[in-house]
Amino acid sequence: MPDESLTVVTDESFAEIVLAARTPVLVDFWARWCPPCGPMTRILGELAGEFDGRLLVATLDVDSNPVTTMTYRVISMPSLLFFTGGVVTSTIVGARPKSILRQAMTNALSPYVNS
Repeated sequence: MPDESLTVVTDESFAEIVLAARTPVLVDFWARWCPPCGPMTRILGELAGEFDGRLLVATLDVDSNPVTTMTYRVISMPSLLFFTGGVVTSTIVGARPKSILRQAMTNALSPYVNS
């Protein structure tokens, strides 16, 4: 289900790709059995290009990656976690329209705008 414009992360690659990232990262926690996850992933794929180089948009299949899912206490899908410097800075649980997601992604960059 992941869009090719999204970076796929796993339990094994999470620390290297997400926690060590130099830019903010949005991680889409999803599952195949989750009806709103597909549309959300497609929207994030569309938005990823707008933030290319400034915000990494990643996706993690919760069923295949239970360690990371449990570490961040993700129990509802879709869940979007925003990371800055390896720390969760914001969370969105449940489906949201594209305009809300775009604004949340813009907000994740706000500490970097004036630096």
